[in-house]
Amino acid sequence: MKLLVASNNAKKLGELQRILDQAGIANVELLALADVPSYPEPVEDGRTFTENALIKARAGVANTGLITLADDSGLEVEALNGMPGVLSARWAGKHGNDQANNDLLLAQIADIPEERRGAAFVSVCAIVTPDGREFVEEGRWHGTLLREPVGTNGFGYDPLFVPMEESLIEGRDRSSAQLTAQEKDALSHRGKALRGLVPAIAELAGQ
Repeated sequence: MKLLVASNNAKKLGELQRILDQAGIANVELLALADVPSYPEPVEDGRTFTENALIKARAGVANTGLITLADDSGLEVEALNGMPGVLSARWAGKHGNDQANNDLLLAQIADIPEERRGAAFVSVCAIVTPDGREFVEEGRWHGTLLREPVGTNGFGYDPLFVPMEESLIEGRDRSSAQLTAQEKDALSHRGKALRGLVPAIAELAGQ
């Protein structure tokens, strides 16, 4: 079965491939957007992560005829009333400028004390099929925000985010960008959402 992942982020495809391997699902070929004829990028104008994930997945199906998986994710900061939320990737104005986004967020919470620097990564992953079936799963990853970026393994806000699982262990306060790929798969918001979709993928793949 061919499954279009509506992204060109190799790390996202790699994460899903590892999860499928762990689940013993072997007959699924993952395709990135670069592997299919290009089509107009849909406008992500949803008010929620779920709406945006479905917008992208439906666009993939409509333009390629392939079963499509898409995700929408972001960071919800308690001190900012849940923002940047769905605006996370373009918080500083330009989509995908990680450095600018991180710098702006740090400036906005510079005076926030440690006990109020709680945040959560949120991911919603959606699968849409050519016959109109839709499967949606959400994952959340709770933690706190650092005062400067640490680590190089991640992307987005990873260098600012210390997972709750790390902060609860004395002497261990690694950021998400310091975790190995396997550690992140087991804990992350996207990993949780993708694992929630494994039964649907197995069903669609005839397993």
